[in-house]
Amino acid sequence: MKKIIVTGGAGFIGSNLILKLFKDHPDWTIMNIDKLTYASDQSYLKPLRDSERYYFKKIDLVDRDEVKDIVKTFQPDGVFHLAAESHVDNSITGPEPFIQSNVVGTFNILEECRQLWSKDEEAWVKNRFVHVSTDEVYGELKDDGFFTEQTPYAPNSPYSASKAASDMIVRSYFKTYGMNVVTTNCSNNYGPHQHDEKLIPTVIRNAMVHNPIPVYGKGQNIRDWLNVLDHCSALETAFLKGKAGETYNIGGNNEWKNLDLVHKICEILNNEVGKGPDGDYKNLITFVTDRLGHDFRYAIDASKIKDELDWEPSPDFDGMLRDTILWYTEKYN
Repeated sequence: MKKIIVTGGAGFIGSNLILKLFKDHPDWTIMNIDKLTYASDQSYLKPLRDSERYYFKKIDLVDRDEVKDIVKTFQPDGVFHLAAESHVDNSITGPEPFIQSNVVGTFNILEECRQLWSKDEEAWVKNRFVHVSTDEVYGELKDDGFFTEQTPYAPNSPYSASKAASDMIVRSYFKTYGMNVVTTNCSNNYGPHQHDEKLIPTVIRNAMVHNPIPVYGKGQNIRDWLNVLDHCSALETAFLKGKAGETYNIGGNNEWKNLDLVHKICEILNNEVGKGPDGDYKNLITFVTDRLGHDFRYAIDASKIKDELDWEPSPDFDGMLRDTILWYTEKYN
């Protein structure tokens, strides 16, 4: 049995990833490490609770002694590191938890794995640490161009700065020690299990009860949207086929202005749930004060992972968005 640690496995992406890895790899035992913040939900992994191949441990990665104990006891053959504070608005009002979790937490789990794996020559070569990051480390784009793996880092929020710092720590472990690490930087995820505070769940939740649907500024900010199931497939691919020390950008090739995406969600709700107030959920859209330092546009060039690892996202955005909306309408009913 290959033993795998997934940090942040009770979160949005982590829970979807664990379900996929558990299904795809019957010879893997998975240890889920999560400190169970407000954004965590263990219920998504309920089907795995009685399996001898799945374990859960409540740990804050900032606690070095706890991290050392679980790594020493479980002795993982690989790590998917997803645990992070991730809400930009929260990082603006209170940045310290982001520095602690995203920087210190990353260092702790990375260093303990380094110390364990470096004791065995075969483990040092074969065992892999996948660090899951964000496209926000690159800053923002104007109307043209795409983020590539060579784009200079220019983070603009405490959240993105903390992720950039963690990326650099991971990079240094390859350059300095030769550790088998891979970093991924993804665009905006959507899909089941996402916390209510994020854009797509917020739109659906408010629409369902006829509350105002908040849109920052004029809704002209642009994001590339990646289905979480596609993202999990890319992470699995990077773990299995990626080259040590490399970074892979993961995107959906799917740019939308925020306002246009909200309109599309409202149209699907009109068709699937029934007309909203005055015949259209779009009547609930309310423009609110833009957030501080709101980056204008993110867009990922994912050609490297496509060309080198033979991965690309599903082209069926309409269908996957509809499935996502139906999942949330069932949740909020």
